[in-house]
Amino acid sequence: MVSHDDNYSGDATYTLYDDIALTTATTPPPSALTQVSTDPFTNSSSQHATELEPDTFAYGSTIVGSSQVGRFTDGGASDIGWNTSTDSGATWTHGMLPGITTYQGGGSWARVSDPTVAYDAKHGTWMISGLVIDSAVNGAGDTVSRSTNGTTWQSPVLAIGNDGQSYDKDWIVCDNTSTSPYYGHCYIEVDLTSSGNRVIMSTSSDGGATWSTPASPSGTPSGLGGQPLVQPSGTVVVPYSANETAVRAFTSTNGGTSWNSSTLVASISSHTVAGSLRDGTGLPSAEIDATGKVYVAWQDCRFRTSCTANDIVYSTSANGTTWSAVTRVPIDTVTSGVDHFIPGIGIDPTTSGTTTKIGLYYYFYPNTNCTTATCQLEVGYVSSANGGTSWSPPTTVAGPMTLAQVANTSQGSMVGDYISSSVISGKAVSLFAVGKTPTGTQTFDEALYTAGGLPTTGGTVTATTTGATTPATHTPTVNTPLPTRH
Repeated sequence: MVSHDDNYSGDATYTLYDDIALTTATTPPPSALTQVSTDPFTNSSSQHATELEPDTFAYGSTIVGSSQVGRFTDGGASDIGWNTSTDSGATWTHGMLPGITTYQGGGSWARVSDPTVAYDAKHGTWMISGLVIDSAVNGAGDTVSRSTNGTTWQSPVLAIGNDGQSYDKDWIVCDNTSTSPYYGHCYIEVDLTSSGNRVIMSTSSDGGATWSTPASPSGTPSGLGGQPLVQPSGTVVVPYSANETAVRAFTSTNGGTSWNSSTLVASISSHTVAGSLRDGTGLPSAEIDATGKVYVAWQDCRFRTSCTANDIVYSTSANGTTWSAVTRVPIDTVTSGVDHFIPGIGIDPTTSGTTTKIGLYYYFYPNTNCTTATCQLEVGYVSSANGGTSWSPPTTVAGPMTLAQVANTSQGSMVGDYISSSVISGKAVSLFAVGKTPTGTQTFDEALYTAGGLPTTGGTVTATTTGATTPATHTPTVNTPLPTRH
């Protein structure tokens, strides 16, 4: 079921007229949001209605999204939901993946988390990976659900795990360049929390039906939240969080047979987001342009005096080993008092160089100095049409919502540790969690919404690599033990 949001009660500057939202703000928001799915579960052990932590991937005019559905307080969800559009994000269908958990389609696992999406063009197969969680709330491994059309899904295959070890934060990608020597190879990154967050990789060359024995990069790096990307040459570049202290990256040039040692992208300086929001500190959002240039974005306070709030920043690389200086996305001034976090960067895969089109969605607080009771959470959007040299003014896409309107977890209120966006024909599409006041008997009304395809026309606000005032160091707030984010 897809519904239009005629009851949007967000920013007070909105006035609704037959599905069109008008505003007195300088930069108008898009048309009214479209709700793409909702939580159908009623089990008393998890929270309803809650949907969060979406990922999207686009191929052609088809976009497939995934999310956690029915969030548990202490980790994972009742199932993974799929959301599919075959018309570049104009309309959507949705459902639940079968065969993973005991709540849907005869699965055996207690919970599932961390859904991500990929498409294998060689084998014509959509894939959604997920971290399966056992009854002891242990991340037991990684499964892959497959579909030939994005709407009919097979029961999953076990790609990694179920071996007594503990896992966290998977991500999946496929090599879709027909001239690549490794065309049709797919890759999963995940970390072993039972081995100090040791990063491991697994490879499939048969459409995700079988997966290789996991292997670590040279030097056995520790981290989480890696997002593998594949260059046209077949080189795989994997940016990841070095346990919230830095963003690092490693590569493979032989189709995943082996993985090289990691290099530093940048150290992280992060402001603690107010209100005990679970904000994805240190986790990168990564995308790639037509030539294989990698863009890695994250939240960082280095450009703010005394680290008073986070900006969205990024670094780029043509080879995965040498990285540019950290660049600040100029969403607002460094004295604005606005806190930005949980970025989802998208790049038009047909563009490159000085005409690279970028769409960036993110969450933000208009006032960084808020409390759990007073914080107003919103979703914003900016774009660039010249590879990040300059950017559009920001658009408020959704909100405000209170923290009481989104899922409660043992690590804070939650809309997701990550979001993403996909750019099709110059328009950026994202799915994001929005919380509202529930009207029925359920505790929450947190569902997935989209603003449709927003233009990547960019603007004249110049990005900068200069003016950092805060030393690029960060002590994680949860570094003992190392961060686990089921």
